[in-house]
Amino acid sequence: MMIRVPKIFISPLRNLGRLLDANLRCLATQTANKAAKAEKLNNGNSNAKESQSFTMNIFRGQLQTSQVFPFPQALNEEQEETLKMMIDPLETFFEEVNDPFKNDENASIDKETMKALWDLGAFGIQVPQELGGLGLNNTQYARLVEVVGYNDLGVGITLGAHQSIGFKGILLVGTPEQKAKYLPRVCNGDMAAFCLTEPSCGSDAGAVRSKAVKSPDGSHYILNGSKIWISNGGLAEIMTVFAQVPMKDPITGETKDKVTAFIVERAFGGVTNGPPENKMGIKCSNTTEVYFEDVKIPAENVLGGEGQGFKVAMQILNNGRFGMAAALSGTMQYCTKKAIEHAVQRIQFSRTIDSYGTIQEKLARMSMLQYITQSMAYMVSGNMDKGSQDYHLEAAISKVFASESAWWVCDEAIQVLGGMGFMKSTGLERVLRDLRIFRIFEGTNDILRLFVALTGIQYAGSHLKELQNAFRNPAANLGLIAEEVSKRATRVIGLNSLNLTPLVHPSLTDSAALCSKSIESFGSTIENVLVKYGKGIVEEQFILNRLAQAAIDTYTMTVVLSRASASATKNTPSAQHEVLMAQVWCSEASSRVAYNLKVTGATKNLDVFSKMSKISRNICEAGGIAHKNPLGI
Repeated sequence: MMIRVPKIFISPLRNLGRLLDANLRCLATQTANKAAKAEKLNNGNSNAKESQSFTMNIFRGQLQTSQVFPFPQALNEEQEETLKMMIDPLETFFEEVNDPFKNDENASIDKETMKALWDLGAFGIQVPQELGGLGLNNTQYARLVEVVGYNDLGVGITLGAHQSIGFKGILLVGTPEQKAKYLPRVCNGDMAAFCLTEPSCGSDAGAVRSKAVKSPDGSHYILNGSKIWISNGGLAEIMTVFAQVPMKDPITGETKDKVTAFIVERAFGGVTNGPPENKMGIKCSNTTEVYFEDVKIPAENVLGGEGQGFKVAMQILNNGRFGMAAALSGTMQYCTKKAIEHAVQRIQFSRTIDSYGTIQEKLARMSMLQYITQSMAYMVSGNMDKGSQDYHLEAAISKVFASESAWWVCDEAIQVLGGMGFMKSTGLERVLRDLRIFRIFEGTNDILRLFVALTGIQYAGSHLKELQNAFRNPAANLGLIAEEVSKRATRVIGLNSLNLTPLVHPSLTDSAALCSKSIESFGSTIENVLVKYGKGIVEEQFILNRLAQAAIDTYTMTVVLSRASASATKNTPSAQHEVLMAQVWCSEASSRVAYNLKVTGATKNLDVFSKMSKISRNICEAGGIAHKNPLGI
């Protein structure tokens, strides 16, 4: 007897390498049961390696909701009280001590202001109390950073460069001895910096040219090289520095350079810096070149293991990105407040301008973008506090979305204020200048989009490879095959197996259905793209960027559904307002997802991508605009 599997269920997998013979032999019941038990055991063993990330799983067309529903409630009563006690003095500092206009004008933070920040404990927020810090968790940190972002991003960068990345490596992967030696110092007056970027090494962390050579007796390293655009570079006494170290392969005997992270003190000697850079924004934060000349680093100051520098750098950056979303949600709140204060008072054509649909749309969208950004910040920080290790894609998405949304919100706030918004005294022009860097540093948004797309695709590809192996030996993998065929069958006949509706408040049922459809379509598109391009997808950046945007829209939909549902269930004072924002966002975002997924396979769009590539090559070859003035003069 033969079992025929409908082609419509398996055609994508067939194209991946003739994965399935449509005729599977009917096996004896006993054999099938044994195979199913074996498959169940195999799945049990592999589940430990499966990612709990919502975003990673949608690349496989799977729904993993453990990190998105319910919305995290990461603080207990004691932690909430501790946080409240710290917010008031921080807000008082910004009201009575800090002057953002003065900081921007002088391109520095004066000594009194810096001392007040140190006295507040603002430079050691997450360092354990026994080592001199405040000992706060990620969620508490996010709330304090939100206050900073509302008031002064330049001060925020000074604080963030110190603790979010400067000494974060010591906190994450430092030895007990390293933590005991350095963490009390970074809480008590010694500034820290993160030294990765070089002229040849920006987004490409593996291109570091600074070099550290180990002494013959293994007691120390000699570091030479330079770094550029280092925040706190002229102030830091303690630095996390990345350099190539020649290492001998124990198997081949070949010597290769591998990036290694070091804890470097200015006091070691040979560490100098250039003058502060003259920047477009965040002027009060100190940004300089840093030079290392024959710096003698003790061997015990290797951070995270020799040759593990790239991994350490990624851990640090991934761990700190949620802080940008938290800070920028505060900035967006400030900009929106400025716009509203003007809109409700400014009279044009006998009416306040907040009564006009054009202004209403701007204000509504500003509020939505702030809500989404804030929601992501606390979603990611909450999951981190619960012990999650699978948050890298979500943290990257939060950084990309926050930095682009904050720029838009500030720009629109200026538009609402009209000529007044363009004036320096209003303060928004400073915020706009400050905001521009956020789309560039700690991973440019362009690179992070590719990171999201390619990381997710790699995860999906490993699943297809597993299926490929399973179909080569169907008898031993009936469970996996049956699950895959069942999933395809429900997709074909229109049954949505990826259903978020049971997880949301009834008022958001329709919005959840839109999000569920986006998830299902996304998984199918990823599979089709893998089948079509295989490993060559790495070079298809036009497509990758649109897949990344679809992933961003899908994740943001899910986050707002989760938060708004939590508020609606608790019947909070703002619940109905939050539901309205979630409904509008899901309606718009799901449409963008559908469009972006469609263009990845549409011939006319692929042709447009090809033409755009040619246009780019033309102007690069011309060294500028390749067409002449219509007058020909």
